[in-house]
Amino acid sequence: MTAYDSLLSRLTTCGIPDIPVPQRWGVSRLVGGTNESNEESLQEAYTQVTGERDLLQQERDRLTKQIQELQRRLSKTSLEVEALRLKPCQHSPGGSQQDDRKTLNSGCGELVIVGEPMSHKRAESITGKYGVWLQDPEPQGALYSNNTVWRIDAVGKDIRQLFAYEDMHQFSRGFPMKVLMLPEPVESTGATVYRGFLYYQRRQSRTIIRYDLTSESTVTQQDLPHASFHGQHPYSWGGRTDIDLAVDEQGLWAIYSTDKAKGAIVISKLDPESLEVRESWETNIRKNTVANAFMICGRLYTVASYTAPITTINYMFDTATNSGKAIAIPFKNKYRYNSMMDYNHALRKLFAWDNFNMVTYDLRLLDRPDQDTS
Repeated sequence: MTAYDSLLSRLTTCGIPDIPVPQRWGVSRLVGGTNESNEESLQEAYTQVTGERDLLQQERDRLTKQIQELQRRLSKTSLEVEALRLKPCQHSPGGSQQDDRKTLNSGCGELVIVGEPMSHKRAESITGKYGVWLQDPEPQGALYSNNTVWRIDAVGKDIRQLFAYEDMHQFSRGFPMKVLMLPEPVESTGATVYRGFLYYQRRQSRTIIRYDLTSESTVTQQDLPHASFHGQHPYSWGGRTDIDLAVDEQGLWAIYSTDKAKGAIVISKLDPESLEVRESWETNIRKNTVANAFMICGRLYTVASYTAPITTINYMFDTATNSGKAIAIPFKNKYRYNSMMDYNHALRKLFAWDNFNMVTYDLRLLDRPDQDTS
């Protein structure tokens, strides 16, 4: 092998793509000298190339952050434009623009706008085609914070790994600070994190597990009474999504179905410590006709399709009034296979897992000042 070929081999090992001969950093000049000077010259070229590679990596990271910030601003602007479109002009002596904005976006209320999806991370392997990722809206203790990102890749038969990332930046770079091994395997994408605990369904069962993230141990296990499981009444995309756990301003919920309900969605409010059912509601929409669901302010929202690039949030059920209705809020599946949705009330964002990609959506609610959210 010539010195020129040796250099090309080392550059390829470093991940440097092949480029036209005149642009190869003067390689022809470097290998044209005496045999004694070739090795030193090639080493200098190699050092230069690896240094430039590191600089390019830093520049790519910087540009990625800029793109994410631009996506966030675009989503926010789109939401504000839509908010102005939806809200009629009002001029009252005691009112103000600030009051109007507060009415539209603070406290509890009905969902009116879902923003553009913002991408944060793409899974590295087939095990990440679908999964769970989220942040704790009400973290407890000093070990983890509301910046901590949690992730479970849900493809496989024995899912036990829970990845913890220090913050969103480390998450987007793919650098976990810790990997927790769960004592029982996870079923599908219905897990959630709340007040320092991971809540998830044990594989091939209707058992809900409350797992302490600090002590890394199970503290509570409880069957969800009569709940279908392991593919009996999943969402339309399948994936054994029979039991979907959710958190909102009012606490912990389970979204599922039973044989008695004949596949219609049942919503149960759960005690976050004992996991016992406090109250249940039966809706009139079948679980296998919707792609996914989530809770906001005690209201269930369902998504019509998991593959259509432009679909709708098509149904809302209010547990306060025990009534449901059809709605049509535009929603985008950017990567056309949306398998998980989880609402974070602290950030007022929807977390989703869309065909290997982990994305968020900004949300806007229309306040109801007279609503009791306790």
